[in-house]
Amino acid sequence: MTLTTTDGRTLRLALTERVGSVLAVPEETVETVLTALFARGHVLIEGIPGVGKTLLARTIARCLGASFRRIQFTNDLLPSDVVGSVVWRPKREEFEFVRGPLFTNVVLADEINRTSPRTLSCMLEAMERGTVSVDDRTLPLADPFFVLATRNGVEFHGTYPMPEAALDRFLLRVELGYPTPEQEVALYLGDDPEQRLQAIEPVLDLEGLREALACVARVELRPPLAAYCHRLVAATRGSPAFALGASPRAALLWLRAARARAFLHGRDYVLPDDLQALLVPVLAHRTFLVGGSDPADALRRIAAEVAVEL
Repeated sequence: MTLTTTDGRTLRLALTERVGSVLAVPEETVETVLTALFARGHVLIEGIPGVGKTLLARTIARCLGASFRRIQFTNDLLPSDVVGSVVWRPKREEFEFVRGPLFTNVVLADEINRTSPRTLSCMLEAMERGTVSVDDRTLPLADPFFVLATRNGVEFHGTYPMPEAALDRFLLRVELGYPTPEQEVALYLGDDPEQRLQAIEPVLDLEGLREALACVARVELRPPLAAYCHRLVAATRGSPAFALGASPRAALLWLRAARARAFLHGRDYVLPDDLQALLVPVLAHRTFLVGGSDPADALRRIAAEVAVEL
């Protein structure tokens, strides 16, 4: 398989169609999740229970022919339960490292805010570097490595607040809500989602995904687009509405996501539309308003006020 940037649009449409055949998720939500995947980032999915967050992660893994593991985060979960542990083998008289569920391509970190900061810290290294530390060794994880984490935004009993450093490890944040009335009625009348999941065929394999990731890295970012990105993030830092504006790292991640979106739309160059479409998913969980309210509307106002000037 030899992919080019023009194949990105075909991949997006095929993956969106396969996901939509299993569960009712808005196409823009699927595209946002795919953008994180092709940008080598990770996604934080928020929403009420029972709307298909776990099924979405499993469906994406199956569409990629990728290995999948689900980790249910709880208060008593230990780092060794996630990373793995060293076990003594008496017959061989040696220690053996038994890999944990983190050693896979697609990880669903379910209710990630229910675990302790100690266990969360091992996830941060994995998401940042694609490695884990065990004793004095650093072990690589699978390539590609993609984390979809869920956070229940309704019930907070027994949860821990997510620190800014943890939120920053997620390239994008999306919210998954109820399906439309028509989609929900169709869900009641249709086949079991598990049967539909088992019936779908992969859109591409892991080697094809790696080729696609290489294509994304070659998407061109022209200097006027970089300057436009800087004006937008600088506006968040200078606005009195923001207690914390967007950092240079946030801008770099935003541009990486924009390259992935351009690829998924069949282009080898970034447009202002790519940055604007990803403004809230990338920056809303990295910026904070005075008073602590959701910065999404404030970000949109800034985007409306800052000229493109290409």
